[in-house]
Amino acid sequence: MDWFLKLLAPGNEALASTIALYSFIIAAGVYLGKIKIGGVSLGVTFVLFVGIIMGHFGYVVNSNVLHFIREFGLILFIFSIGLQVGPGFFSSFKRGGMVLNGLAVLMILLDVAIVLSIFYIDGNTPITALVGVMSGAVTNTPGLGAAQQAILQVNPGAYSASEQMAMGYAAAYPLGVIGIILSMFIIRWIFRVKTDKEIKQIEEDTDNSQLKPHIVTFHVTNTLIDGKNMYELHDILAANFVVSRLKDREGNIIIPNSQTIIHTGDFLYAVMSAQDEERFKSVIGPEVEMDWEAEPSPVLSRRILITKSEYNGIPLGQLRLRMGYKLNATRVNRAGVDLLASPGLRLQMGDRITVVGQEADIARLADRLGNSVKRLNEPNMITLFVGIFLGILVGSIPIMFPGMSVPMKLGLAGGPLVVAILISRFGYKIKLVTYTSSAASLLMREIGICLFLASVGVASGANFAETVFNHTGMWWVIWGFIITVLPLLVVGCIARGLYKINMLTIMGLFSGGMTDPPALAYANNSTGNDAPAVAYSTVYPLTMFLRVVAAQVLILTLA
Repeated sequence: MDWFLKLLAPGNEALASTIALYSFIIAAGVYLGKIKIGGVSLGVTFVLFVGIIMGHFGYVVNSNVLHFIREFGLILFIFSIGLQVGPGFFSSFKRGGMVLNGLAVLMILLDVAIVLSIFYIDGNTPITALVGVMSGAVTNTPGLGAAQQAILQVNPGAYSASEQMAMGYAAAYPLGVIGIILSMFIIRWIFRVKTDKEIKQIEEDTDNSQLKPHIVTFHVTNTLIDGKNMYELHDILAANFVVSRLKDREGNIIIPNSQTIIHTGDFLYAVMSAQDEERFKSVIGPEVEMDWEAEPSPVLSRRILITKSEYNGIPLGQLRLRMGYKLNATRVNRAGVDLLASPGLRLQMGDRITVVGQEADIARLADRLGNSVKRLNEPNMITLFVGIFLGILVGSIPIMFPGMSVPMKLGLAGGPLVVAILISRFGYKIKLVTYTSSAASLLMREIGICLFLASVGVASGANFAETVFNHTGMWWVIWGFIITVLPLLVVGCIARGLYKINMLTIMGLFSGGMTDPPALAYANNSTGNDAPAVAYSTVYPLTMFLRVVAAQVLILTLA
């Protein structure tokens, strides 16, 4: 059994031992991370703590191998996040997103202000440790990676400072998760919030949303529109809508076009915004119940999947469905969300278009657009590695700022993040297909973060206990808790007291502003509503970017 003991013995840097060590750390960390305490679990972050334990007991990895695995894992994680949040990054600044993003930015500025206050007032805590504590307090692993990149950029031999950041991160992280959830309770208590009332308000606002397609059948009773065509009806209503089917007085069902004449007694199957329904009733006639699928008709409704890359990014109107295929598009489903099929809506790989027409015409369009689930399962490897290559180039560009001893670089964390956001939003302009199935994206993200956390844990484990479990470590935990809770309480009071934002949205703001999935899971499970997830996705892209940059700026200016 000597071979077995040697393979698993501490201190063995052989390749087989290294792979076995990583496999054990990640498997044990993911398993333990699923254990819930008070309805909250640490998730994949538990890999870090298992890595620290293994490092404490003498398990090591060859320094060159460890650095490669750590940085490559970080790149995979960051790049997959950028691809995920990129499409919504710019649109998140529209409408109410401006307020939420402004509050998230305020949260980040308060975190930085607290770190600077501790650094100058305390005087004994190095900025490298404080940046690690800040990253752990706000549960932001990419910020930790970016800061470690920055310190090694300034001083390539500063591995001890890099490990100090990791220890600060690990010390602050557990109370960071708890602090976010605790802040939700405190804001709820301060403003005497009733969760049931907040949920009801969110549901009413969702029903009146302009973005959600609303499908209604109208009976034409208004004699003033008798003899008008569909084009004229659009001018009269002054609203964005689609009439997918029309049943005339003789019982014939047709697909209307712009020149189709409307008569009293007709039935119109319309897709519109919910807020426009009353306008339609006053102009057309009353709403009626009708099962269109049960009506005998050659007209069918089908969903077609876009799987051909040449249609990525083109406007829906450019397909010329009515003229070329005698079809009407009623809505587009993207990532589980239905969107109104307006002509200017730009299509993406993976979109599902709901069309109405005859079966032969639908089949022709399906053949044109691809409609192949198998095609979507194939990863777009060119986009992945072109993006990583460009991200490394962008991350290596030196940017000089006044007061900095060395030029700032986005590094291996910031560069791929910026490029991934830009590619996912504008990649179609250079013929790059950025669609990735949710399973593939999640796999790449989880593998990346697990490799990164395992590497960080093993590297910092040897000195973790003697550094954290003493007077210094106690203050790291205290500083981290303050960095977590104080900005959340200030922003929460402003959001609720000044802007009267719904509590469910505030819970999503807290989770997204701290880039903390466990807190989001708690918010979703405790409310049974997806409003926290909507707010989370609104602020997450900008927050992730700014937290990565903030960590680097603190290191480059003060380290």
